[in-house]
Amino acid sequence: MAMSQRPCSRISCADPAVATLTYVYADSMAVLGPLSDTPEPHCYDLCRRHADRTSAPQGWQIIRHRVFSERPTHNNPGFTGESRVTRPG
Repeated sequence: MAMSQRPCSRISCADPAVATLTYVYADSMAVLGPLSDTPEPHCYDLCRRHADRTSAPQGWQIIRHRVFSERPTHNNPGFTGESRVTRPG
């Protein structure tokens, strides 16, 4: 791992982070987007595997912004817009 890369925030995961997860408590929303330029103290940097598996707490919505290196997968089939919102079912 290069010195400039940050590791995933998940315990016991040393994979490079590709996305940043932010919780907006006032709006009951989680936002997952491209890796922030600098580490943010109240955000979580996630590797691809953990970003793909991330879900919002019950009753919250999650907004997923495209991470530039993303490729469509079973869990992340890709989308046509810049972001997608997952609402509780």
